[in-house]
Amino acid sequence: MLEFIETSHGPAGKREIGKHFGLKGQEKIALKKLLKDMAEEGLIDGKKSAYTQMGGVPKVTVLRIVEIEDGEPVAIPDNWSDEAPEDPPRLTVREGKKAKNGRAFPALKVGDRVLARTEQSDAGWRAEVMKKLPAASEGMMGVVEVDGSGKAWLAPVDKRIRHSSPISDLGGAENGQLVFAESTGRSPKAAVKVTQVVGDPLAPKCFSLIAIAKHGIPHSFPSEVPEAATLASQISLGEGREDLRALPIVAIDPADARDHDDAICATPDGKGGFDAVIAIADVSYYVRPGSPIDREARKRGNSVYFPDRVVPMLPEILSNEVCSLKMGADRAAMACHLHIDASGKISNFRFTRAVVQIAHNHAYEEAQAAVDSGNPPQHLANLWAAWEALAKARADREPLNLDLPERRVVLNDAGQIEEIAVRERLDAHRVVEDFMIAANVAAAKALENKAAPVVYRVHETPSREKLISLREYLGTMGKKLALGQVVKPSLFNRILKEVEEEDEKQQIMEAVLRSQTQAYYGPANAGHFGLALGSYAHFTSPIRRYADLLVHRSLVDAYKLDEPVHSGDVPKASGLSEVDSNSLQQISDQISQTERRAMEAERDTVDRYVAAWLSVRVGEVFDTRITGVQGFGFFATIVGLGGDGLVPVSTLGREYFKYDETSQALIGENSGTRYASGDRLKLKLAEANALTGALKFVTVDADGNAIEPRGGPRPQHGKKHKGKFVGGQPVKGKRGRPANIRHQGRKKS
Repeated sequence: MLEFIETSHGPAGKREIGKHFGLKGQEKIALKKLLKDMAEEGLIDGKKSAYTQMGGVPKVTVLRIVEIEDGEPVAIPDNWSDEAPEDPPRLTVREGKKAKNGRAFPALKVGDRVLARTEQSDAGWRAEVMKKLPAASEGMMGVVEVDGSGKAWLAPVDKRIRHSSPISDLGGAENGQLVFAESTGRSPKAAVKVTQVVGDPLAPKCFSLIAIAKHGIPHSFPSEVPEAATLASQISLGEGREDLRALPIVAIDPADARDHDDAICATPDGKGGFDAVIAIADVSYYVRPGSPIDREARKRGNSVYFPDRVVPMLPEILSNEVCSLKMGADRAAMACHLHIDASGKISNFRFTRAVVQIAHNHAYEEAQAAVDSGNPPQHLANLWAAWEALAKARADREPLNLDLPERRVVLNDAGQIEEIAVRERLDAHRVVEDFMIAANVAAAKALENKAAPVVYRVHETPSREKLISLREYLGTMGKKLALGQVVKPSLFNRILKEVEEEDEKQQIMEAVLRSQTQAYYGPANAGHFGLALGSYAHFTSPIRRYADLLVHRSLVDAYKLDEPVHSGDVPKASGLSEVDSNSLQQISDQISQTERRAMEAERDTVDRYVAAWLSVRVGEVFDTRITGVQGFGFFATIVGLGGDGLVPVSTLGREYFKYDETSQALIGENSGTRYASGDRLKLKLAEANALTGALKFVTVDADGNAIEPRGGPRPQHGKKHKGKFVGGQPVKGKRGRPANIRHQGRKKS
């Protein structure tokens, strides 16, 4: 049909198409629906039912966002053929006034698909969004499984997809191999064809590749970016920098860190306070606005950290070499000078561009061991003394104190799992954290004082709806949460302080965490609730976060620190460009989304490693704690290891379990058996799928044997079944569900 429309000399409407293909009766009705679908897909102009040539871009078409440039989404046609003689046109996308439901369109991000009206002018192609489309099913990743009849299926690695898809074209793939595939039809259950063979799905370092593919994380740099980075790395440090090379500035990082963003130094002022310097890599000096490096960094938004690799925001020649604050090497830094008084308050601050030479690169464990020895080097003794003052100020403002464990995956040299453990929390971590918080606050306040643009790190107060849910939940545990007051983090801290039993405290901490809003970036200040701070910005990690780079550029402008580069290949200005200054909301929305994408990818990968670690222990009984309850079952995590697994309610036997949302519990109707969030119990590991990261548990009896569900259907409390029964059993449909059963009302069973 498209070929006919495209080659037709006159209007190719429904009548012409029907005549050409000899359609009659019901076929014409089907044609009308098909044309409507094609119009929504953007394959034809929906108004005239005619394909519009115009360089191969229909007036209404599906576009895919490939970049955010100067705050505006840039897209290409989603169905552009790789065999086309020309590169796909790039269209600047502007959002329509409102979606059909009357709400404003959500901010677009890279990878989104939209239905849009297109137009071409002297300024180039532009498009206006009509509606945002669901994520495409193409680009799926999965494992080839060949059944007994020889038919091939794609088992998806995304645990949210609960069905396998038939494979129409293996593309050379073999049973058990990890592949990329794309759908051959519009239905979610349409057949797929293999487009790329990855190989062994359980090979070392494969789990992060799955996450990179699933979340669409850019992981290879376009050729012009490393070239531009090499040129930028050759820029001299300049003449006007403050020389701080004589100071004992040290970097304290993880033992395996390769990019060192920050380093710190503190010296006593003789009055009980300290003069401190927080030196941060001067990334804005090398990554100039509008450069290829800058455009790629903005697209990525942040570095992504996996157990086996890092997907960096910047090319390695910058992130691991020129910008990284390494011991003994002269490095360009943005220096935050603070004075910390004896009470831990910051009495003044200023920012300079400096040249530093790091005296020591310490691992956290090494620095902690030196301090614990009782005879640390003077530079560490001064840092810990200054931190004690900062800790006092922190305690006075009472930020939210949730000490939740973090899993750490340790790999050997072959990339195989050596250990999965809870990450140890040392004072050395807190020292660095509190110095970084102080510098971040100073950056935000400095820019406010100079009326300069700020990209804030915003964490809003929990919504009233979430607070009411938390109050009701705490009420089931005999705890009170008074809401007739200004809600501060200290309110939650007092509740936790009163809890002595460790399991209960863990349970309440998780409930408090669920009540919190998600932090984000934005140019409008709404404070940081969790840290109990009125103004907060990210300044200390410009190698791995684009938000910090924007704050650096604004500081360069505010303090007049720009050092133009006299090179035709490198943009001269290093401050905040006018375009960026006017687009901070759009840029902030984008980097907030890339941050969430990175968090999901990192969490998914750790889940896969945990599942792989446990796959050889299926059948073992573990001590677990319930972390969440829903009507369909409950989730539990292995104590001391992590890894959330599902216990479906269908495996709890024939008794009907009622879900109590307030207390977050499943309660047996007859026995009163209760499964509630926070409960500890022994569960048997029934499944551990390393490819999806999914775990499944079953309950056990006193002897550790799995409690199998009894045969036959579970009683349906309060439901009257109207349908087909044979021998007292409901007739099953194609998917194993009872056929033709309708719920008519309530009755006692």
